[in-house]
Amino acid sequence: MNAPPGRPNFVTAQHVAERAGVSRSAVSRAFTPGASIASETREKVMRAAEELGYQVNDLARGLLANRSRLVGMVVTGMEVGFRAHLTAALSKALIARGSIPLLINTGRTEEEMAAAQRILFGHRAEAIVVLSGSPPASFIDIARRNGQPIIVIGRSEPDADHVQIDNDGAAREAARLFVRRGFSRLAVAGSLSRTPNLLERERAFADEARRAGAHVAVVHGRDSTYAGGVDAGEVLFSAEGVQAVFCVNDLMALGLIDHARRVGLAVPGDLAVIGFDDLPEAAWGNYELTTFRQDPAAMALAAVELLERRQADPACAPARSKLTAPLVVRTSFSPA
Repeated sequence: MNAPPGRPNFVTAQHVAERAGVSRSAVSRAFTPGASIASETREKVMRAAEELGYQVNDLARGLLANRSRLVGMVVTGMEVGFRAHLTAALSKALIARGSIPLLINTGRTEEEMAAAQRILFGHRAEAIVVLSGSPPASFIDIARRNGQPIIVIGRSEPDADHVQIDNDGAAREAARLFVRRGFSRLAVAGSLSRTPNLLERERAFADEARRAGAHVAVVHGRDSTYAGGVDAGEVLFSAEGVQAVFCVNDLMALGLIDHARRVGLAVPGDLAVIGFDDLPEAAWGNYELTTFRQDPAAMALAAVELLERRQADPACAPARSKLTAPLVVRTSFSPA
């Protein structure tokens, strides 16, 4: 069992066969469900495999069968905010399904994007899940031309299955709740990143608030991060009068709340704030943020269900799974 210098000393099926005193094909049959093999032979193989710490090379099996169990997960900025939780939930759901998640963090430069594309399309992934609005359309186009099924979360693409959140409904609800409380000077804090989810929330809130007769200020942070929320606060609070702010995600809401307090505004006393995502930090005592909840586990399950549907019928029409985002009420704004 000595490997050449500098090579990993992996335990192979041949090593198991030699330890068990059986043929290499007997080892293969022992690990193939439904294969014909004597129970005594199978017991020998399993005992030898356990002694050696052998694991079946599922990747190699998939290549031989021309069927990969790899599922590409394409995301930009996976460490930031809600995307981190969605990435973790989808990885867990895919592993539970028996798939092998292949995480592709696209980066933001042209060089990083090109490297990510080479890695992703150099493997025979059975499907690709795009977890955010940031990766460029070129990823989707190349996957489509390679015949790989595509599931997109939080964006819209032709010829792809979709997992979507009811951004429009939640943002309009936020506007109506503010107006019902008697607020007439509202604001929406968006982001210059202008990803589809964030842009949909921003536009729906502004439209609904104006329909209700409220004045709406629309401001943008540099990005949809804590610092972006501070950016938005610096613009909003340079002039007096804003009573309530809807932030397109929780990270921005947290930054905006901290900046509001630095300039002497009390939340919720002087300013009401609603966010979107329900990150764990939203419940922290310093924020107690009222927000719309996205459930990463539910979104991951919806993506896996779409993948199963596509595998069962590759020619079926693209499907959309739309999930609601219920309001979680805390102290930054109370509808009552």
